[in-house]
Amino acid sequence: MAGNPDRLDLFLAHRGALLNYASRIVGDRAHAEDVVQEAFLRFDAAAAEPGPGGQGPDGQGLSEPLAYLYRIVRNLSLDLRRKLGRERNRQVADSEESMAQIGEDRPSPEAAVGARHELALVVAAMAELPERTRIALEMHRFGGCSLRDISAHLGISVGLAHSLVTDGLEHCRQRLYRR
Repeated sequence: MAGNPDRLDLFLAHRGALLNYASRIVGDRAHAEDVVQEAFLRFDAAAAEPGPGGQGPDGQGLSEPLAYLYRIVRNLSLDLRRKLGRERNRQVADSEESMAQIGEDRPSPEAAVGARHELALVVAAMAELPERTRIALEMHRFGGCSLRDISAHLGISVGLAHSLVTDGLEHCRQRLYRR
């Protein structure tokens, strides 16, 4: 895992405190674990690279290795917090956009006008029907009556009740779609 046992010992000795520090910044212990692990890898890699005037990238960073490790944890934590904030904002914007695309439960004004027009056509078509056919159709479609109930009410056979309902539906369909 590490190139230098001293750096590993330093890391392990302060790992709990580094986790608590990162956790306070990021707001999540699992993300803090990732940050601290990444911080150690960067710390170890930076300490292994020679810089001008000594170890470390700036020649001064490792004169206080613990402070340098804390600085890496802080920077990575802040970067992650910003990244998570952007992702949350993107998710909120996506969900708001999705909600805006969901239509209302009521029909659009155009659909309502179309439905009223179709209703008027059906009402006019039913007015054109012979009385017995109109009664049979109304009982079946609007009253939920069975063909047997219709035949008993009108004093006709079940087969004739079926024919009356079928004829009435066909007449309304022709008027509705003739436009």
